[in-house]
Amino acid sequence: MAASVTSSDQWALITGASAGFGKAISEKLASQKFNLIICARRADRLEALRADLESRFGVQITPLAFDISKFDECKNALARVSSTLDQVSVLINNAGLAKGVEPIHQSDVNDWDTMIDTNIKGLLYITRAVLPKMVARKSGHVVNIGSVAGRWVYPGGAVYSATKFAVRAISESIRMDVMGTGIRVTNIEPGMAETEFSEKRLGDSQKAKAVYRGMKPLSAEDIAETVSWCVSRPPHVNIQELVIFPTDQAAVGPSYTYRR
Repeated sequence: MAASVTSSDQWALITGASAGFGKAISEKLASQKFNLIICARRADRLEALRADLESRFGVQITPLAFDISKFDECKNALARVSSTLDQVSVLINNAGLAKGVEPIHQSDVNDWDTMIDTNIKGLLYITRAVLPKMVARKSGHVVNIGSVAGRWVYPGGAVYSATKFAVRAISESIRMDVMGTGIRVTNIEPGMAETEFSEKRLGDSQKAKAVYRGMKPLSAEDIAETVSWCVSRPPHVNIQELVIFPTDQAAVGPSYTYRR
């Protein structure tokens, strides 16, 4: 039997919610009685997630299907939920991707544009829409999903790393800009995690599986638990950033991964 919808006044907006970290974070926050605005490009997946979470947890779920890398789509989609945006207390900037593993001198410029437009500009577009409302209320929490690649580089990852270094810089800058408003800003930087990420990057499911062969990577649920812990701290406590490696990974790069 489906649960009745609650009247919870907690709202979170999550980008990249149709799979991986975003889906797991959506499930975790819904279990804690957050109402959600879930955003991604794949409308069918969002609708399935909406039905599942409303049935299991009795919360309100608003799906928004649009391309975060396109400013007009962001603006138009969020305009449809403008009154709800006023209630968003947690923003999870999760949407992101990597494309290609070639050395910089052999890589595809189109891949560069896709990563920059999604990982940096998309994050900025959504933050610009939501953050003013938090500032007006003098409360809120922005959680950016960065990467260990935002702290250390590796061969074939120049542009992806650059975008995640940018996420780290943006997180630090936002924190300074909103000082005194009561808004918290957290940057979470996962290491190797088994989601659709590698498959999208490599374009081959078997190659993606090989990335994790012989070691135990992080799961999407591990990151969701971490996000949940950060947003549930008392209002005077801000978890500024967290670097999370699986135990089988000591640093960035294949030579620093334990293979059984």
